Amino acid sequence: MPSPDRVGALDRKAVVARHAVEVTGIDPDAPLSVGNGELCMTVDVTGLQTFPERYPVADPGGGSGTLLGTQSQWGWHSHPRPDGADLARTLRPYRTGRGEVRYVDSGPLSGSDDSALADEVRWLRANPHRLDLARIGLVLLEGAGHRMPAIADLGASHQILDLWTGVIRSEFTLAGRALRVTTACHPDQDTIALRIEADELAAGVRIAFPYGSQSWSNAADWSRPGAHTSAVEPLPDGVLVRRCFDGAPDPTYRLRIRTSRGAVVRQVGEHELVVHPTGSRLDVTISLAVADPPSSDVDAVFAASRAHWPQFWGRGAALDFAGSTDPRAGELERRAVLSQYLTAIQCAGSLPPQETGLTCNSWRGRFHLEMHWWHAAHFALWGRADLLRRSMDFYRRILPAAQRTASTQGYQGARWPKQVGPDGRESPSDIGPFLLWQQPHIIHLAELLRRAGDENAVADFGELVEQTARFMADVVEPTPDGFALGPPLVPAQESYAALRDRVRNPPFEIAYWAWGLGVAQEWRVRSGRPPEPQWDAVRKGMARPLVRDGRYAAIAVEPFTVRTDHPSMVYALGPVPAVDVVDPDVIRSTLHDVLADWDWASTWGWDYPALAMTATRLHEPGTAIDALLLDSPKNVFLRNGHNRQTDSLPLYLPGNGGLLAALALMVAGWEGDGGLTCPGFPRNGTWVVRHENFIRSP
Repeated sequence: MPSPDRVGALDRKAVVARHAVEVTGIDPDAPLSVGNGELCMTVDVTGLQTFPERYPVADPGGGSGTLLGTQSQWGWHSHPRPDGADLARTLRPYRTGRGEVRYVDSGPLSGSDDSALADEVRWLRANPHRLDLARIGLVLLEGAGHRMPAIADLGASHQILDLWTGVIRSEFTLAGRALRVTTACHPDQDTIALRIEADELAAGVRIAFPYGSQSWSNAADWSRPGAHTSAVEPLPDGVLVRRCFDGAPDPTYRLRIRTSRGAVVRQVGEHELVVHPTGSRLDVTISLAVADPPSSDVDAVFAASRAHWPQFWGRGAALDFAGSTDPRAGELERRAVLSQYLTAIQCAGSLPPQETGLTCNSWRGRFHLEMHWWHAAHFALWGRADLLRRSMDFYRRILPAAQRTASTQGYQGARWPKQVGPDGRESPSDIGPFLLWQQPHIIHLAELLRRAGDENAVADFGELVEQTARFMADVVEPTPDGFALGPPLVPAQESYAALRDRVRNPPFEIAYWAWGLGVAQEWRVRSGRPPEPQWDAVRKGMARPLVRDGRYAAIAVEPFTVRTDHPSMVYALGPVPAVDVVDPDVIRSTLHDVLADWDWASTWGWDYPALAMTATRLHEPGTAIDALLLDSPKNVFLRNGHNRQTDSLPLYLPGNGGLLAALALMVAGWEGDGGLTCPGFPRNGTWVVRHENFIRSP
């Protein structure tokens, strides 16, 4: 059979250009965004946030938010702490082989709805929460006043996101007048640029500021104007706004609003400004920062964006499926291109990203460390390791807290939390504190940085690898069948949360433990230290996962396998490289059993790339493509490239990052793959795969 591989001869601009996003009319699920990894603004068809109610996000606890957020990695807020909101009061003892160990526990949840929990527990889960920094939309000017546009004022519209330049151009009619809006974000400054043009401009820009919300998905609370202040200082070309919360004397953040000559910024409410234009064009830049926002004009931001994005697309890896006859090739290429853009603007900042990035809140904007790999591992595999490195320093900052957690539980090393904010404090839960699979992620991500050519990776992250491995080698329990994991334990397949006091030896975690400790041992040697004998003893002596009817059971105790949520027993090979503790033939049988009748509606977006990775390592490229593009409600990629899950999770960036990580494996292969070219693509003549500069996976 002919090889699908075609190295080189790749026109990167043409690949990107054919997936520019065009929107005609309101698509309530798929607004467009501009951003830089630290700041992101999501806009409607007007190029601003004029109609936020038309882009709803459901809240599991009731109410709704909007997809039209302005969010950052640094913009956080906490409500005043209520009496009793002490993490120590949530500690509950669980029996282990070494005695009682205390965990940050809580009562069971109804899905993501935690409204039934005690107020003090909910506060610990909800604070700090990510802020919606500003609502920026058009208003219609009428005499000396203004009014908010109604949806009936919106006429025909056409909008395009030019991925090659990172600029959104919007053309529409509003109240019978034609307008043109250009929107961009500075790649190196947290500055949004807006240009509004019309033959006769009768619209201004409204900028409003909400209070921080403890709602699961709604980052803006407009009902408490007295709980925050917006102090406005006039400047020659605009204003400076200082945003203070809960009586604090110092601002949580500041905004520098700069306008074109002759425009006037008027404060029309306690937390509301309107920019009035002169002439037929209005330029506005909005710079946001904790302190001292920069002052850039619109042309400078547009120029920086138009210079940055060709450089982004021109470096690292690239992929082109032109010439393929498989009817799915065009859609897979579209997903790959848009996922690169979305993860660059939403997941490449100074913190691990939340699952909905910087578009809207989920879990109050708090991020999940077991998802960090799925968000960001691909940056290294696609030759953009610097974008992964940005968030790795978070682990160095919270290392003392992770070590305290391990020590409190009686273990060596560092135990990394699950659901956190920038302070690194664990959230009480009946699931998160009992997960283990985020632990080897730090080792895996650091190893990917090293493989991608980061010369300082071992020096900078060696201590993280060391402390992680110390915990991993200590938390296992010796049994007659080998070193065991759990109980208490919730595996990646969270269907067993109610059984956490007896779950044992999920295959994925067993394999990940063995592989991660092996890599940590290699890092010790690279740093000039002798091998740690206990690490070798544990990784070689891990208990073998339970096999039933020729397939791996999800856990080693009854009910053995529940066919909902992540089929993570399959991922013991795929996301995890081959290790001796799992049998590829049993993995193969388990994979095909899962593909036959799993409950796909209960899965999540990263499951499909994970399944594709397993099939690729089993040398089943046809199965890999089928899994990656499986027709499922959780595997839909919208017009804007986002991987929608539910009404309350309308985008899911682990699905985008997972897709890119899977494609890297499918294209570039892995260490020990036998030298096949493009091992994840069928060799039947239907795929033409042009590619450049991918990094081989471990």
